Amino acid sequence: MSQVEAGTSQGDSPRPAELLRAEAEALIAAADRLDEQAFDRAVKLLAACTGKAILTGAGTSGIIARKLAATMTSTGMPALFLHPNDALHGGLGVVSEHDVVVAISNSGNTAELLGLLPYLRHRGVAIIAIVGDLSSRLAEAADVSLDAGAAVEICPFNLAPTSSTTVALAIGDALAVTLYGHRGLTPELFAINHPSGSLGRRLTLRVSDVMRDLDSTPTVARSDLWLIVIEAISGGGMGATLVVDEQRSLEGIVTDGDLRRAIQRSTPEDLASLTAGDIMTPSPEVARPDALVHEALQQMEDRPSQISVLPVVDGDRCVGMVRVHDLVRAGG
Repeated sequence: MSQVEAGTSQGDSPRPAELLRAEAEALIAAADRLDEQAFDRAVKLLAACTGKAILTGAGTSGIIARKLAATMTSTGMPALFLHPNDALHGGLGVVSEHDVVVAISNSGNTAELLGLLPYLRHRGVAIIAIVGDLSSRLAEAADVSLDAGAAVEICPFNLAPTSSTTVALAIGDALAVTLYGHRGLTPELFAINHPSGSLGRRLTLRVSDVMRDLDSTPTVARSDLWLIVIEAISGGGMGATLVVDEQRSLEGIVTDGDLRRAIQRSTPEDLASLTAGDIMTPSPEVARPDALVHEALQQMEDRPSQISVLPVVDGDRCVGMVRVHDLVRAGG
């Protein structure tokens, strides 16, 4: 008798950790009995699909099917969820002979899915079944059947779909992830489908997307006096000003810290003639406009002395400046 069953028979509710272990045991059991040849055939059907994956299921199996359709779509495999009832009332119009249907059912005898089979066969689509019973009618009718059975649901009455849906979801996830290699998915391609996620921003946003261009960046000439440098830094709101020549080539950068240190080491007489060229840090660390945001952030942080701004240089021309706050906000 399992810990979940024992707790129920004694009138005590099982502890949450016991419930999690029971579901984990169902996953381990499914992994132990996995038919790798059948799984490989299912992957090859999906990899060779020139249309889309149609995920279908009723009830909680339908919810799992929806999730798997979203997972496949996000990884570049065109996929959609089709409710079996909707399919029989016009929804079948989305199914073509180039598609692969993934049908999910714990019993494998769900009436709505069985009712679909003749029409799917008429369209010539391949069918992958994720079922809890390999002897069921759906499993026998499918081109490939994957065992998603769970001996016991963690529901105290062994009724509510719990362990079985977890196993079905895990098998579907395994299919989607195994497809990565077959479809040539890379982190960069994955990010394109997730532009608003942190990964998408890390792998798609460039410095040029978040920097302040040179026309809106505080700049001074090498010969400008220190009071002009102060005005540029104060007015620019970036804690620094760039030193550029007439051709907009970068000559250096003056930060708040550079300015304070220059004033501290200068005598009152020196201040009268102190220029940006005397204060600036020449040949500073720079970023390229096409560099990824997270690469620029690493430039700022992975060094003995961290910096908060980077001039942005494209070839021989300075094109702007970027702040660490802009990079962090962008998801670097």
